[in-house]
Amino acid sequence: MANFFFTSESVTGGHPDKICDQISDAVLDAILEQDKTGRVACECCCTTGMVMIMGEISTNCYVDIPSIARKVICDIGYDSPEKGFDGNTCAVMTTIDEQSADIALGVDRQGAGDQGMMFGFACDETPELMPLPISMAHKLAAKLTQVRKDGTLSYLRPDGKSQVTVEYDENNKPVRIEAVVISSQHSADIDIETLRRDIEEKVIRATIPADMIDENTKIFINPTGRFVTGGPQGDSGLTGRKIIVDTYGGYSRHGGGAFSGKDPTKVDRSAAYAARYMAKNIVAAGLAKKCEVEIAYAIGVEEPVSVFVDSFGTGIIPDSKIAEAANKVFDLRPASIIETLDLRRPIYRQIAALGHVGRTDVDLTWEHTDKVDELKAAAGI
Repeated sequence: MANFFFTSESVTGGHPDKICDQISDAVLDAILEQDKTGRVACECCCTTGMVMIMGEISTNCYVDIPSIARKVICDIGYDSPEKGFDGNTCAVMTTIDEQSADIALGVDRQGAGDQGMMFGFACDETPELMPLPISMAHKLAAKLTQVRKDGTLSYLRPDGKSQVTVEYDENNKPVRIEAVVISSQHSADIDIETLRRDIEEKVIRATIPADMIDENTKIFINPTGRFVTGGPQGDSGLTGRKIIVDTYGGYSRHGGGAFSGKDPTKVDRSAAYAARYMAKNIVAAGLAKKCEVEIAYAIGVEEPVSVFVDSFGTGIIPDSKIAEAANKVFDLRPASIIETLDLRRPIYRQIAALGHVGRTDVDLTWEHTDKVDELKAAAGI
């Protein structure tokens, strides 16, 4: 196989869709703080001067949803009219119903909250066992946010995107960065030459290892030349519209279900975390260099209808044997996933931007590699 290129993108917390994800997960966190068994399916949309929060919530506690939304928006950095969106003054509308009794029947029996398939992935390209393109894209988005918030580049605004293209050799090893794209919202009084120079020096060169960039690496910074109008003023936002950013940057398959705003009885969220947990431990155990796990459920049924493991030819034993060992070690019933990964904690807003998997800045149970020895024993390694 010849050399090839793969590209992934990330977005900052000020992206309109990510504003909505963070509001949805902040509502979930607020409920879980008071009611660990609350049922939450909270969606959000935003546009110029307006946020609407909707969904199905069944809980015995009270949370002030408009106040939560305003706090999230201001924390992100949209706290004054000059930025085009202001959490202090924007309209906040809510329309909330209880969870459907028909759906509740299945969850009450400890079964899956819905049908569907969820994917988890891991590979040995980075220390956190993530694909390099999405890992680098997230790091750039995080750095873009950091230099804005700490005042290094105070003229930046919250909305931003990153994109990284990695060149792989014939052995599927990443060898260099082919292209980097950064687009950041900014104040109107900064000239484009200064912005491009600053972002290349303070964000790109400060984040990507020097040995991965060469004279042929293409760097694009605010390619249109102007990005003053951003956030909800520039584009509407919606919860769950950045699912590839949330996971593996397109490097692995995705079942289609979003995470944010959903309590852990929804397998869209909990089973996707469990699949990552399984895949990461398989790679960490040395059973494969690359691994994708698919788990599928029927609504109201405890056991998965299928579990599939694909090592893409990198396994040291047949994939069927890896799957057999994994099924002995991991209990994939929804109630067991929730208990094993301790998913009823208010931990979700902090991962609503910059990825739900591969995080090194947050201690997430599904990122632990504590099943390595059990997997090796079960596989007879």
